Order: sequence, then C-alpha cells, then structure tokens
Amino acid sequence: MEKQARANENVMGTEQVRHLLLRTGIPLMLSLLINSLYNFVDSVFVSQVAEDALTALSLAAPVQTLISALGLGNAVGLNAAISKALGEKRADKVKKTASAAIFLAVCAWMLISVTCLIGVGWYFDWQSGGNETIAAYGRDYLSICMLFSLGQMGQWVFDRFVIASGKSNLFLFTLSAASITNLILDPIFIFGFHMGTRGAAIATVIGQFTGWLAGILINRRWNREIPFSFTLRPDWKSVRTILRVGIPSTLVQVLTSFVAVVMNSILLAFSSTAVAVYGICARMQGLCTVGVHGIDNGLIPIVAYNYGAKKPERVRDAVRWGLVYSFLFYALFLLVLELMPENVLRLFNASDYMMGIGVGAVRLFALAWLISIPNLVIASALQGLLLPLPSMVLTMLRQAVLPVLLALLVQGKGELTLVWAAFAVSEAICVPGSLLVWKKKQAQIAA
Repeated sequence: MEKQARANENVMGTEQVRHLLLRTGIPLMLSLLINSLYNFVDSVFVSQVAEDALTALSLAAPVQTLISALGLGNAVGLNAAISKALGEKRADKVKKTASAAIFLAVCAWMLISVTCLIGVGWYFDWQSGGNETIAAYGRDYLSICMLFSLGQMGQWVFDRFVIASGKSNLFLFTLSAASITNLILDPIFIFGFHMGTRGAAIATVIGQFTGWLAGILINRRWNREIPFSFTLRPDWKSVRTILRVGIPSTLVQVLTSFVAVVMNSILLAFSSTAVAVYGICARMQGLCTVGVHGIDNGLIPIVAYNYGAKKPERVRDAVRWGLVYSFLFYALFLLVLELMPENVLRLFNASDYMMGIGVGAVRLFALAWLISIPNLVIASALQGLLLPLPSMVLTMLRQAVLPVLLALLVQGKGELTLVWAAFAVSEAICVPGSLLVWKKKQAQIAA
C-alpha cells in the first residue's frame, strides 16, 4: 500500500530533494539563461546604434521592472497556491486558481496599456535630463513594449503552470520559443530595417507573444494536471489567494523600480555614461545570476508542495541544497567579472571614459550578487511557505531601502565607487537578518 501511495504521489513529495532541486532548477536556469541572453544581446545590439540609445534603454529599465512586477506577482502567487493545492490533492482548487491567474494577467495588461498612454512621454521628458535624442529613443522603445505587453503577462502565467506541477523541463520550451524568436528578429529590425530602439521593442514583443502561444499549446498537451480556462467571472477566493502571496513580490519589484529611478537621477548628475554603465550592470546581473534564480524559482514549488504535504524535513533539505547549488552556479561568473571586467565592457562598444568608470562598477556589483545569495534563497523559501510579509520586508530592505539611503548619503562626495558600493553593503547588512528569520520559521513548521 505504501509503495502504491508513493507511486501515485507527485514527485515533488517523493524524489530525493538534492536531485529534485536540480531537476527542477536546471531547466529553469537554461530558460533564464536564454531569456537573459536576449536582454543582454538586446543591449549589445542597441549599443552599436549609439551610446544615447543604450542610455535610453537604461532609463526604460525601471518601467520595464514595473511591468514585470505585475507579471511576477501573479506568477509567484499562482505558483505557490497551485503547488499547495496539488500537495493537498485539491483538483478543483487547482483549476480555479489557474483560471483566476489568467484573468489577472489580462487585467495587468490593461493597466499597463493605460499607464503607457498617460505617462511614457512625461517620464522620458523628466528622466532624460533635457536630452531629446535619449528621450526619443526611449519613447519609441517603451511605448511598444507596454502597449503590447499582453504576451509577456500571458507567458508569466503559462510558464508557472508547468513549474508548479514539477514539469520544469517544459518551461525550457516556452521561454526558448520567446527568446530565440527575439534573438533572430533583433538584428533584422534594428539593423536590417534601420529601426533602432523601435526595432528592438518590436522583436521583444513578438518573442513574448510566441512564448505565450507556446505555453498554451504545451500546457494543453503535456500538463493536464493543471486544467485552465479564461473567464470574466473568476473564483474570487482564488484571486485573493494569488494576490495575498503575489502582491508583496509586486511591491518589492515596484520598490526596485523606484531604486532604479533614484539611481539614474543620482548617476545622471555624474554623466549619462554612468547611467549607461548602471544599465549594463543590470543586464549582466540577469545573465550572471541565472543559476541562483533558477534554483530559487525551482525551490518555491518544492517548499510549497512539501509544506502542504506536511513534510518539514524536505522543506529544510530543499533550502540547504538551494544555498549550496546557488553558490556553486555563481562561482564561474564571479571569477569572470572580477578578473575580466574590461572584456565584458568591450561588448558594449565602451569608450575610454565608460571603461574608466565601468571596471570598478562591474567588480563591486559582482561582489554584491555573491553576498545576496542567502537573502535570495531564504526569500524564495518564505514565499513557498506562503509567508509573503517577511519575504517582502527582507527583500525591500536589501533591494530598495538600504541602497537608496546609502547612495543618497555618499552622492555628495563625488565618488562613483561609493555609489556602486552601496549595493554590496546593503546585501551584507541583510544577511544576518535573513538567517535569523529563517531559523525562526523553520522551528515553527517543525512544531
């Protein structure tokens, strides 16, 4: 009977955690790598157009973070809610949650479109420092990305359906479809049709719609464990559950966007090149931390499922192995960034001035990303336990409150190095707090 029960249970509750985390995390890493590569390559292509075009993308990044915040909040909420429902063997709850998530994705797209029509022009007039060339590049790029963001919102949802059910290998196909499409179209639209940043945006949204359609097809065919449908009358209890878990993640991203806006304003006082360097580092972060974020994203459904199945020992094991794997997967990137920052900057057609201020920035950000690993892993584990508030507080401190405060404190000294260092110091301050919170929550779930 016990063997039969194990055979009928989802692998989330039976497979050895160290193997399960790799099996769940590695496809996510590959997908995130492809996604980060197309963001990275996007910036490389645009940097060949002009440094002002690269600066415009850096200024657009905070708004893109806001867009992603809506998709991420929905994704995090549905990921934890559906995984917990699967652990509880509640098929009706799974379907209601899935349909509610699709409804929320459409609502997010409508909100983004209205915001675009109202505020994009004003935003670039404010942030460009009076440089009309930068503002024009930015308006062209961001307007297209926002008005056609339905593909991105839909892709967030269908990607998380396969992750929540433990079929992360399918996620590789959905995100690969989006990323490869974008990589192919980028040079065609940017250089072939001479469309500049407008071409980069068109390639991006076509890729996102491709990924969304791939997600629908893959879930219909190979992920029958999570049925879904679109409805204008969702189960409001499921909507509230998704929002309760997801809103903290959205707020964190909103604050991250606020940090980027403040940082861009601080850096613009030094030079527009400093803004471009900050944008380059943000793109590199997405690429270099794919291993960490792949493990973190894979950790959430494992923790949620085993929490729902009342298996606290598997929750603890998942977090321990999450820390080990995150450090290992980041190690190679850390060496490259610390030893060869000049080579990285040359990819972006760096001038001598950009090289002079960028080398130190790359090295300090690489250190900050290393220090951030315990904070990231513990935040993901707390989300899996459906404890969004402590996760939100910790993440807000390390990503928003402390970096802004420290950067504002040191900006008057006229040293860019001190501004870059604010991020590493913020992460270091938060590590002891993260460990203390996890120790307390771990004792509670074991009780």
